[in-house]
Amino acid sequence: MGNCGSDASAKPDPLDASRAMPRTKCLKVHDRPSIGDVFPNLKGSTQFDDDFDLYEHLGENWGLIFMHPGDFTPVCTTEIGAVAGLKEEFEKRNVYVVGYSCNGPQSHRDWIVDVKAATGHQVEFPIFCDPNRTVSKWLGILDPDNRDTAGLPLTVRAVYILKPDKEVALVITYPASTGRNMVEIIRVIDSLQLTAQHDVATPVNWKVGDRVLVSHHLSDREAELKFGKDNIDYVDVPSERFSGALRRHYLRYLNEPTMRAQPQEGS
Repeated sequence: MGNCGSDASAKPDPLDASRAMPRTKCLKVHDRPSIGDVFPNLKGSTQFDDDFDLYEHLGENWGLIFMHPGDFTPVCTTEIGAVAGLKEEFEKRNVYVVGYSCNGPQSHRDWIVDVKAATGHQVEFPIFCDPNRTVSKWLGILDPDNRDTAGLPLTVRAVYILKPDKEVALVITYPASTGRNMVEIIRVIDSLQLTAQHDVATPVNWKVGDRVLVSHHLSDREAELKFGKDNIDYVDVPSERFSGALRRHYLRYLNEPTMRAQPQEGS
């Protein structure tokens, strides 16, 4: 595991965190990646080739790791088809999608033919293969209660959203019986990208265009300097009415800042 203390004489591990950011903790075996961890570099096969490298595939883009329990299953078929149908939405957001399951390359190739027939969408993103459960065991993402016909455990129905530095920004895990909500996944990507660029947070049920909240760590003065005093709506709450001069009101709304690309170095 690179800088996570791997044995140099050991057989190469399909998980490589040698290019991970050192400020985050290294994962241990059976330690499922959490928010703030660097997601390990997956190396192995997909339905397209046998030398897939997650970090090379993602480059400096955001990533969506979309794990499904198994090919040729009803819920997964509807999900993967829906993801494929959102190709343009992910491209707008510079998000690269990678599927993942405990199936082999030929299984993936055969299955996506069914996906196209059932949903009308062609799967063009890679689906990582882990038929021996080597990576899944290491990551601790196997569901002991959900097994295939051979009695082997399948992966949990999980979503990992990765920042461009490969740090986990969000994790969502569903039971095998419940399909994921793609509208929600797009919504949280919008929220994560907005809040990564601006000192704001998004309130309950937020969607693009709605008002946002001033980040809690900003004082009122800092917020007014950053956003303009007239643009901030301070909410009157009982707990703050008799507190004297406050450095920071905790509930402050403002119109959504414009999302724009970060300036290129030297521009």
